Amino acid sequence: MSSLTILSGHAAPLGATFDGEGVNFAVFSEHAHRITVCLFSQDGRTETHRLDLPERDGDVWHGYVPGLRPGQMYGLRADGPYAPYEGHRFNYNKLLLDPYAKRLTRHLDWHDAVMGYKVGDKEADLSFDKRDSARYMPRCVVEDVLFAWGRDKAPRTRISRSVIYEAHVKGLTQLHPDVQHKGKFLGLASDAILEHLVKLGVTAIELLPAQAFLNDRFLVEKGLVNYWGYQTLGFFAPDPRYLAHDQIAEFQHMVARLHSAGIEVIMDVVYNHTGEGNELGPTVSFRGLDNRSYYRLSDNPRYYINDTGTGNTLNIDHPMVLRMVLDSLRYWVEEMHVDGFRFDLCTTLGRTPTGFDRGASFFDAIRQDPVLTRVKLIAEPWDIGPGGYRVGGFPPPFLEWNDKFRDGIRRFWRGDAGHVAVLADRITGSALQFDHSGRPATTSVNFVTAHDGFTLTDVVSYTQKHNEANGEGNRDGHGDNASDNMGVEGPTDDPAILAARAQRRRNLLATVMFSQGTPMLLAGDELGNSQKGNNNAYCQDNEIGWIDWSQSDPEFLDFVRRLIAFRREHPILRQKRFLHARERIVDGIEDLFWWRANGAPMTDADWAWSDLKTLCVEMRIASGTPAYAQREEALFLIFNRGPSVPVQLPACPDGRRWRLWIDTAHPEIDGEVVDAPMIQAAAESTLVLELEAYND
Repeated sequence: MSSLTILSGHAAPLGATFDGEGVNFAVFSEHAHRITVCLFSQDGRTETHRLDLPERDGDVWHGYVPGLRPGQMYGLRADGPYAPYEGHRFNYNKLLLDPYAKRLTRHLDWHDAVMGYKVGDKEADLSFDKRDSARYMPRCVVEDVLFAWGRDKAPRTRISRSVIYEAHVKGLTQLHPDVQHKGKFLGLASDAILEHLVKLGVTAIELLPAQAFLNDRFLVEKGLVNYWGYQTLGFFAPDPRYLAHDQIAEFQHMVARLHSAGIEVIMDVVYNHTGEGNELGPTVSFRGLDNRSYYRLSDNPRYYINDTGTGNTLNIDHPMVLRMVLDSLRYWVEEMHVDGFRFDLCTTLGRTPTGFDRGASFFDAIRQDPVLTRVKLIAEPWDIGPGGYRVGGFPPPFLEWNDKFRDGIRRFWRGDAGHVAVLADRITGSALQFDHSGRPATTSVNFVTAHDGFTLTDVVSYTQKHNEANGEGNRDGHGDNASDNMGVEGPTDDPAILAARAQRRRNLLATVMFSQGTPMLLAGDELGNSQKGNNNAYCQDNEIGWIDWSQSDPEFLDFVRRLIAFRREHPILRQKRFLHARERIVDGIEDLFWWRANGAPMTDADWAWSDLKTLCVEMRIASGTPAYAQREEALFLIFNRGPSVPVQLPACPDGRRWRLWIDTAHPEIDGEVVDAPMIQAAAESTLVLELEAYND
């Protein structure tokens, strides 16, 4: 194109929007003096046009270019003051990514030219670099987001029936022998992966960050990459590394395929910071468009508030930044059909000048949004800022990751003293944290492993972390993992240790599945996957971070399937109402009983006994549950951390008996009538019995 005309266009929607005849560009910047759209040749190498946006409505710059089509590559430049002490870092020499871009062509090539300042200068960020960065930058791409969804129907699984499977797009698919598009969205949509998920019984897959993100320079220089993806640069664009054919329809196809299998898609999203880092980071998007608006700055605006530990904090208090976040969330729901979000460092999103506020603008905006109130919302309830640990402090309808569950359950099964009472709190939904404001027991997302930390196999195989491959002298990652190597650090051929580890794994996952709340399983745990003791594999895009399907443990996989199926079939394990040992109107029986192994009720002295190793609990449908939801008689659960012990079963009413369905010491048991008043609980075991009616 030798010449182009730019017309006034519209201030909404933001971003680059194709209307069938041309493209409307709209960009927010409160402090810029000029915003320019840069167009590139079809191969993306040559900058062919610079078009200043001719109109400004409030703080939105806009223009319309007739004749442009989807596939057009572009970038932005912003002119304005370079005054770091005033919070401004405009540099017209730097090509910038459109925050609303629907697709990016590739990842950033690290070169000093992408910095707004002269690298190496004394007080470098106060200097000004005049080199053009376009050569090293990805290109934004104009997209038509229409997709032939056909009969796509969101599963809309009730939270009470949800089992979440946390997975990495590449980690899950890269080593699977039957996946063609390894490491891609299309690979995750393959028959092999869908069959595995369906047979496993999970209802939702929670993807680690799949929005476009940045590879940190310090990692690239060490020959590593940002594998997990917690350095977002494009809140509307899928990361290009997961696209096989550079089409955003690949993500949409993946969602449609998962929906067809009854599986929801939850995205792990990072709206608390961006990949631009602190004042010494690159100028690739937000910093160059309007640093003072997009980021929270300190009292000295040269520097950034860093409640996230990544160098900067997104300024959600600014209405246009909040709008961007909400527009992004709605885009992924309406155009990409995702079913929910897990918010990384969600405490940051609720920070105000006076601290965390569960009534902050972000939460209020989501709670009144007709689109976002239809999907699942999960908070990671902490950040590193002051008062940042807020487990239990988020408003409904947010669910929350419950690290208290993870730590308490690991420590109970490790044998730490005094953890029977902790176990009791956790398996009944962590009521102290979550039973308020009308929040259901499903609010607690229960897990013993997640991407951040040891895998399940490593929890029972390593006492210490082994992160040497990360290149940080093993200083990174959590130091206290509540793990136990069972006698040997790492791999072993000792059959006794292997048996003990398998038993511990069964106990840990059984506890997750038999607890009130919403269970989450880390992808690969059901297979026995190991990361060789690395508990911070954020930069390990290799065999450490990928799931090794060739080493799958079929017996354990079968047992995990049974655990999930048992939970699905027994409403007592997945209630909305908390269990508080209150009488039920339907029969006058309390909904919860705590028992000693000898059949005596638990006393205050028992709860305080640090050497107690066995906990027995009798559960029913909770008091206050409507009549239409009254199902099942009772379940009796035994958690025995100590040696083998005889357990007195609660007395059965006439026409009722106990049937043993789960015994982690004897995983082959699958429904065995118990005629005697006692049952032997093997050492280190979990048992679940159902009270059932029968006819003589």
